[in-house]
Amino acid sequence: MSARMVAIYGKGGIGKSFTTSNLTARLALDGKRVLQLGCDPKHDSCNTIFNGHSLPTLGDVWRAMKEQGREEQMQVGDVIFRSEVAPGVPIFGCEIGGPEVGRGCGGQGISHGFKVLERLGMDQWDLDYIVMDFLGDVVCGGFATPLARSLAEEVIIVVGHDRQSLYAANNIASAAKYFQSMGGSTQLLGLIVNRDDGTDTADRFADAVGLPILARVPLNQHVRMLADACKLALEVEEFNAIFADLARRLDRREIGHVKDFEPLEYNEFLEVFGAFEPPGRPDGATVDDLFSGSKAQRGANFIADIPLTPVRQVHVTDPVQRRVQELMEEIGIHVTDLARDEDGITVTSGSTEIRIGEPSHLIEKAAFLSALLRTRQTFSLIDVRYPDAPSYQ
Repeated sequence: MSARMVAIYGKGGIGKSFTTSNLTARLALDGKRVLQLGCDPKHDSCNTIFNGHSLPTLGDVWRAMKEQGREEQMQVGDVIFRSEVAPGVPIFGCEIGGPEVGRGCGGQGISHGFKVLERLGMDQWDLDYIVMDFLGDVVCGGFATPLARSLAEEVIIVVGHDRQSLYAANNIASAAKYFQSMGGSTQLLGLIVNRDDGTDTADRFADAVGLPILARVPLNQHVRMLADACKLALEVEEFNAIFADLARRLDRREIGHVKDFEPLEYNEFLEVFGAFEPPGRPDGATVDDLFSGSKAQRGANFIADIPLTPVRQVHVTDPVQRRVQELMEEIGIHVTDLARDEDGITVTSGSTEIRIGEPSHLIEKAAFLSALLRTRQTFSLIDVRYPDAPSYQ
């Protein structure tokens, strides 16, 4: 039986790793076999459950072995590590990591990491839980992997009472809703309010969006110092009780899947804070504002984007190819050519070549392409033949 996959999402710095570590430790103390999977390029999720050790990342190990031509020889023990949260109570950890700073896409590193773990037999490991600690500020395909591929069975979002963390939570809820509409099966469980200072901002947001608050973790200076020292908050009885209750309800499936949540539009979100967006739009900067009388060219040729509804240029009769074409059009890609050969299906859109490959995981592939479209960048090649490790240039 495969492990139950739970993803913990939230804004950077809100306490995802703190929450994940104390939850996984409590599950382990309750007799569950648990792997904590750090899915952030900072690779600091597992430090606490490993007594301060910084684990070698999967990305670093894979790159080192690749340089030696030995990447196919990678073993579980190279990237999965074992600790004990109490004598005789094991817990496992892995940090996926990412590329070196400034030298690659963190999201692609996450996607590649999951591909490697699957090759190592992740779905066959003797585990009760894999709890993933995921950065929630980033919306690119790699960081949306648990949602886009329905890899996570359930998602919990960590928030505070601040606008930034709740804004990130609203975006995560929007992503979950979108991937569900595309056929995904990942379900939201609700929110955990970290550093609860007794105010009610998160409560107002939770009511407005339709997500329950699963637990409240108080603001506590002593616990903060324990976390800074890579120690578990379970040492404090109040916090042990909070995470024991959360772990018990999670394990007994007493926390239901939320079916009727509704992410907020921007104005609705501002209303949670008693604010509103002013009417109209801000004044545009003038040429004089920006050039300030310099000799630089004071006017640039500008061709505005004019929304057009293109005529379908490709007509296919094969039902699989037609489904691919329809999916591309649904997400806003105009298909100028569509071919199928021994490498699978290739879509051309203007000067962009999109390698779809075999007609499997089409929803996940379309979801990734849709995320790329929203970046408004220009690409010459997008390869989604392997949806867990897409690439583009």
